[in-house]
Amino acid sequence: MLSVLLSLNLSHLGLWASGLILVLGFLKLIRLLLRRQMLARAMDSFPGPPTHWLFGHALEIQKTGSLDKVVSWAHQFPYAHPLWLGQFLGFLNIYEPDYVKAVYSRGDPKAADVYDFFLQWIGKGLLVLHGPKWYEHRKLLTPGFHYDVLKPYVAVFNNSTHAMLDKWEEKAREDKSFDIFCDVGHMALDSLMKCTFGKGNSGLSHRDNSYYLAVSDLTLLMQQRIESFQYHNDFIYWLTPHGRRFLRACQEAHDHTDQVIRERKAALQDEKEQEKIQNRRHLDFLDILLGARDESGIKLSDADLRAEVDTFMFEGHDTTTSGISWFLYCMALYPEHQSRCREEVCEILGDRDSFQWDDLGKMTYLTMCIKESLRLYPPVPQVYRQLSKPVNFVDGRSLPAGSLISLHIYALHRNSSVWPDSEVFDPLRFTPENVATRHPFAFMPFSAGPSIFMFLAGGGLAESFQEKPPNQNSQCESTRSGTLTVLPRSVACVQVNQLISQLSIHK
Repeated sequence: MLSVLLSLNLSHLGLWASGLILVLGFLKLIRLLLRRQMLARAMDSFPGPPTHWLFGHALEIQKTGSLDKVVSWAHQFPYAHPLWLGQFLGFLNIYEPDYVKAVYSRGDPKAADVYDFFLQWIGKGLLVLHGPKWYEHRKLLTPGFHYDVLKPYVAVFNNSTHAMLDKWEEKAREDKSFDIFCDVGHMALDSLMKCTFGKGNSGLSHRDNSYYLAVSDLTLLMQQRIESFQYHNDFIYWLTPHGRRFLRACQEAHDHTDQVIRERKAALQDEKEQEKIQNRRHLDFLDILLGARDESGIKLSDADLRAEVDTFMFEGHDTTTSGISWFLYCMALYPEHQSRCREEVCEILGDRDSFQWDDLGKMTYLTMCIKESLRLYPPVPQVYRQLSKPVNFVDGRSLPAGSLISLHIYALHRNSSVWPDSEVFDPLRFTPENVATRHPFAFMPFSAGPSIFMFLAGGGLAESFQEKPPNQNSQCESTRSGTLTVLPRSVACVQVNQLISQLSIHK
């Protein structure tokens, strides 16, 4: 009798649970439909490309590649157009400078619909924070980016670049094309490990290489998630093989960061170790974070420390790798500009064997070439905001508060009304005279400028090597794709020849 009653109770409980799940699912669907209606109504005055009934624009983007597809849509629809990733996530995709100014001259928060995907990986660091918390963290981190702190890093960047050039000296003798993206990625990681964690010059360890692979995997998985609407729901995503792979890579990245933070905290308990750190030529990023305090004397929590370190590694590694790789690819395609960069760099160096901080401001033509490569291949091709208040655009159209905005930097940089012959590589676009007459929101490669690491890597390579396009027989591709960073769809290859006039790479 008792077993019968128990089975009946369990049966009723199962029915209640099923009913509750159905009701919650129905309420979630209603909420999504109402939000879609709000987003669609807000963009009524903006025509755009046709959408799939289920996938929105996501299916076509996945088939053809998001970057060039959006550029083709930008030619059809000046200023902006709706962009739907599935049926429930819709942005106004903008790529006209006045539209960009109307949104990005304000302080609207980042779009949680996209940036919340990062939380599992990088936590609540500067990338995803907004409002008072963002300003609080930014204030604590600002000392780490002061010129006096950055200057000693020039030697660190030089050492990492020279280590990569040693590898390329061997490869140059083979007179073959090879994938530069992986080597540049390791060089960027080596530099960041030294700047972030105070790592020595012994090269990347097995643990470091595992961390590099985890970060690369996370970047690719994140990009795929943003473009695939079926992965937008957290509960569904974590059940998929894609989601479980993401969680494993997150754990590997977190384990690495946590271990380094624990080791550094333990070392700082030793007075001799503290004295050694204070006497070093430069403080690393982790040292600065561990010493940061707000007005009340409160330090960053362990969770905040990990979030800022992981954010710094993600944003610094991938964007730098992408920017340098595409710059080298451009130099390989345009040898006349490569020659001018080399002449400028050799003249600046003279009989010295390494760059100094003051050299950066003298690299005028190299700077123009770097900026032009960043225009064509911006490391961050797309960023997102959610309007906290209505916005009025220059052509009289408007959007209400709550609307989602996608600034498509890649399409902005190829807007032919701003950049004549936009597909042509022309560094003279960035002469002071041309810059002075251009809209201030026409060029936003990182939503900021190039890093000093790009100058040093570009200068070192220009001085010692000559890059060429891939051999005709090479299987290398240089097509690009990306939502987070502009990455080669397969590999970015160049043929690198060591200059005969250089007896050796400068050490």
